[in-house]
Amino acid sequence: MALIGFGPVEAIVVVIVVLVVFGAGRLAGVGKALGTGLREFREEARTPGGDEGDDEASDEVTISSDSSDDDKPSSSS
Repeated sequence: MALIGFGPVEAIVVVIVVLVVFGAGRLAGVGKALGTGLREFREEARTPGGDEGDDEASDEVTISSDSSDDDKPSSSS
């Protein structure tokens, strides 16, 4: 007997409840989405530091001066 009391009968009940809630057609899509999410989470957890460098690079502002306005003579009347 397990400490938390989760045996084969409880597992069958959980499977039946999941089938009733999601339906047999959507169950495959839910499983695929869950697996993809877990895979992405594991990949992000493995990489130390993550994408911190990308955030700093996106904060930079490039200022470009348009020299065509400077070449025009000013009209003073």
